[in-house]
Amino acid sequence: MKLRVTPSDGLHGTVTVPPSKSYTHRAVILASLARGASTIRNPLLSEDTIASIEACRKIGAQIDVQSNKIEIKGVFGVPKTPAGPIDVKNSGTTLRVMTPVCSLCSEKVTLTGDDSIKKRPMQPLLDALEQLGVKTSSNSGFAPVTVSGPLVGGRCRIVGDISSQFISGLLVACALAGEETSIDLLTPIKSQPYVDLTVDVLTKFSGQVEKGASAYRIIGRQIFHGINYEVEGDYSSAAFLMVAAAILGSDVTVTNISINSKQGDRRIIDILRAMGVNVQVKEESVTVRGAGEIDGIQVDLGDSPDLLPIIAVIGALANGKTLIKNVGHLRYKESDRLKAITTELNKMGAHIKEGKDFLEIKGVERLNGAHLSGWKDHRIVMALAIAALRAKGETVIDDAESIPVSFPGFDEVMRSLGADMNLID
Repeated sequence: MKLRVTPSDGLHGTVTVPPSKSYTHRAVILASLARGASTIRNPLLSEDTIASIEACRKIGAQIDVQSNKIEIKGVFGVPKTPAGPIDVKNSGTTLRVMTPVCSLCSEKVTLTGDDSIKKRPMQPLLDALEQLGVKTSSNSGFAPVTVSGPLVGGRCRIVGDISSQFISGLLVACALAGEETSIDLLTPIKSQPYVDLTVDVLTKFSGQVEKGASAYRIIGRQIFHGINYEVEGDYSSAAFLMVAAAILGSDVTVTNISINSKQGDRRIIDILRAMGVNVQVKEESVTVRGAGEIDGIQVDLGDSPDLLPIIAVIGALANGKTLIKNVGHLRYKESDRLKAITTELNKMGAHIKEGKDFLEIKGVERLNGAHLSGWKDHRIVMALAIAALRAKGETVIDDAESIPVSFPGFDEVMRSLGADMNLID
């Protein structure tokens, strides 16, 4: 499937952003491990979160998915061994959180996924699980992975600069292990806000985690309790809408996002302001008024990696130079996002230099329409679609079928603001 986009003179209106994918994943998994029943309201029902729902069903959780809520009866901390492999599809969060969770089972569990998932590193997590009493095997450190528990607990050492999802998965599973666990970090965590977000949700389900200077301590044999939980809106998705308003000099309000959110991508507000964009924030909404100049900046996205593709877009259209640094870990996402966004934006006439862990961008006045690859990556496709709104001529982007991974109905939302953006075969 392709996405066809024609240039726009401006966008206007108010739209509601989708619920948070990150919070939905964690709420589903923790509710599935809890004692009793939980109701998750306003969940994101996307391809990734449905992968987590199906994985949790395989370990015994009873899950009823409705239009605006999910009812879950948990397994009381004792996941059953699935009858067959768990297919996480394209969801890295599902793979990396459910692998430790499945290590609580006493028999072998195999987890696999699509071609993209099979390129995402797993060895540091498997090594940590081995230190905690789990037997593991893999395809040279990549999925399919097999774990055989039970996860005992104890002490493990793991790097923090490849994926924060490793740490999130260990925090969830080790709370249910037989013994206390210490997770010692050999390097600082990249994307720390995602781990903080995990701890936030875990705490709401009555879990406990102690954070030290370079370690986490988790008491074993904890009991998660079922709760009513409402998922907040997603700043990662909101960022596309905010940047669209900024580059087109438009007036757009996004609702269903909290000013007090723990999401790392809330930084989009500060980044846009630093670039000279008028951003007005209320308790549950953000308004972007894009009139005026956009200035290039230096920005460290180590803790907000999902913003890289869309910040590259606004940087490509800003005055002067933009330097995006500390983003080497983005080479291990659904695509090599540094290479992907550099390659495609340069096809449109951008001036981007790709380094090992940075992008250096020299802004241009306007981009050119082109036929682009989406690299089978939802965030790359959506970022390119926003760039195409300020290009000369039509743009067609391949791999648009990936968009529902995080933002179902993205094209419909954009059309409601006045964009000419349509899915085609």
